[in-house]
Amino acid sequence: MYSLVAIGFTLILGVLDKLNFAHQEVFMLGGFAGVVIAPFASLWWSFPLAIALGGALGLLTEFVAFRRFKSQDAKIAASLSSLAIGLILVDAVQRHWGGEPVAVRSNEPFFTARFSIAGIELLYIQVFIFAVTLALMAALHFVIMHTGFGRRIRAVAESPDDATLHGINVRRVSQGVFVISSALAALTGLLLAQRTGYASSEIGLTFGLKALAIMAIGGIGDMRGAVLGGLAIGVLEALTYHFGLGRLGEMTVWAAMYAVLILRPAGLFSARGHLEQRA
Repeated sequence: MYSLVAIGFTLILGVLDKLNFAHQEVFMLGGFAGVVIAPFASLWWSFPLAIALGGALGLLTEFVAFRRFKSQDAKIAASLSSLAIGLILVDAVQRHWGGEPVAVRSNEPFFTARFSIAGIELLYIQVFIFAVTLALMAALHFVIMHTGFGRRIRAVAESPDDATLHGINVRRVSQGVFVISSALAALTGLLLAQRTGYASSEIGLTFGLKALAIMAIGGIGDMRGAVLGGLAIGVLEALTYHFGLGRLGEMTVWAAMYAVLILRPAGLFSARGHLEQRA
């Protein structure tokens, strides 16, 4: 899940060279899709709701915060505008549901059932999340590297001006990237809420900051870095909890970031690897 959130940041940064600070709050809102659906229908219906909600918020963010600030000189203005959108989303959620975590209740066995492998207890939802995460990463890699839309994304990431001269509609590509990244973020937030059993208005800040740190670890703008950095940090955090060092779990990502930046300031991979390969 760390990887998926970091990938969303990386996609937008790679194409527009700007940070979308509303991304983490779209992730947070994905969890509340389960809160909305649970009283009325099966939690499975929360998946299309989260994807649709994330995509719509991505388009809104692109139009309000980024399309209005196209020039390279407006990077800070665009990022601050997206931060304002994120703060509005958090305020709206807290006004409706309050500041405390909200339970995502389900009587369906799949979301609560357990099984054992070699003495290790696992939830079905844990295995499902892992499988979905791998599938989404594989699908995103295929789209970017092996489709016409992916070639247009890489062309715009390398040079928007050159892409325009070659007949690529940069605005459409930008909109598509926002839809994909925001839909991924909302779906990831929903998966986390189903795993923990609650949605929280504060979870976006926690995951967002860690995703930015993971980007620094893997290499700013590099897809491989986002994926492998997220997986590595997740494993390190899990190990700290497993060995009874729970209080250090939250420090893992920051310690790893400092170590990487000292030893390799550009990150583990080259600065803008996958997105800027020529189509």
